[in-house]
Amino acid sequence: CLDNIFQELSMARLSARCANFLHSYKTLTHTSTLLKKACQPKCHIVFLKTHKTASSTIQNILYRYGESRGLTFALPRNKHNQLSYPWYFDTHFVNGVESNMPLTFDILCNHMRFRKPEVKKLMPQDSFYFSIMRNPVAMMESLYIYYKGLGVFIETKSLEDFLDNGQNNVSLLNNYAHNNLAFDFGFDNTATADTPDLETIVNEVITGIEQDFHLILITEYFDESMILLKHTLCWSLQDVVSFKLNSRHDQSRKSISQITAENVKRWNILDWRIYEHFNATFWHKVRSLVGEEEMKREVSQLKELQAKLTSICLEGGEAVNPRLIRDEAVMPFQSGTAVIQGYNLNKNLDIQTKTKCQRLIMPELQFTKLLYEKQFPETGLKVERKRRR
Repeated sequence: CLDNIFQELSMARLSARCANFLHSYKTLTHTSTLLKKACQPKCHIVFLKTHKTASSTIQNILYRYGESRGLTFALPRNKHNQLSYPWYFDTHFVNGVESNMPLTFDILCNHMRFRKPEVKKLMPQDSFYFSIMRNPVAMMESLYIYYKGLGVFIETKSLEDFLDNGQNNVSLLNNYAHNNLAFDFGFDNTATADTPDLETIVNEVITGIEQDFHLILITEYFDESMILLKHTLCWSLQDVVSFKLNSRHDQSRKSISQITAENVKRWNILDWRIYEHFNATFWHKVRSLVGEEEMKREVSQLKELQAKLTSICLEGGEAVNPRLIRDEAVMPFQSGTAVIQGYNLNKNLDIQTKTKCQRLIMPELQFTKLLYEKQFPETGLKVERKRRR
């Protein structure tokens, strides 16, 4: 009799556990379905392409994503690759805006000096705004080498020489030389460590960026940035994989002493304070949107995918000195005293794989030209001229 009672109680408990499990499973499934429905891939995107921050690699990601899905890019007029930088952005800088049949645009990602009200005139209301920042010390060293032939840099022998003797000659058109991050984000870049109201200026700039942008990535944590971007855009891992573009060969890199680093921080104090703030908030976003353990797991997956693509696409598995690049069609632009690396593709790739690999290594100028010709074919331009007549 007792055995029967215990058996009935055990069955009742089991039934209750099964019922609870089924209820939990249905709840989780329903929640997962809702999340999937809520997280739709974003296609309206504004990327502020900052200078010497790995932004060319991100632009390539956006170019590949948009091209593969037939999205429309807000490209510079007259087949340029910049939107009349260093002047503030204006919609008239975009090709197609002044035509009889103006386009609607999905992605804006070429160099510009940011001006939110003007960008909003052009881009859809639900556009996602993001950018990337780099440690101003490393960024300044890269800017100096890359733009050595321009402005005040050309008059100095080294970065140290510029910091000691060239600062007094900096003007608006020498924007690369002083607080270039603040300048690109559309703010006045003239503040120095001795500016009386520096704290007020710093707070205003940080507040302005936080109001205008949904996400700020960090160059020093590029892989983590790509996973964070993947989550916020609701994209896949394949959408954010990349090869480094517009990167320098070691022969044109210069080591910086601690004294020089401190001088750069002081000279670019506004950039340094901006970077410090967003470097900290980046990790807050990682913890709240992804989680540290999940981040480690997905970064590992991203690296595995990149290694697989490297094996498939790249001869030698790495970037090479520009003089060793065989295909002129993927030769990166060389600037200043920088030696910009590129890639050679493996031989005997099938057409589909070769096209995919070419897009991964295609420099900014060539990719912009390709998209321009797709979006504004010569026949379309002729039709537009006839309509205007």
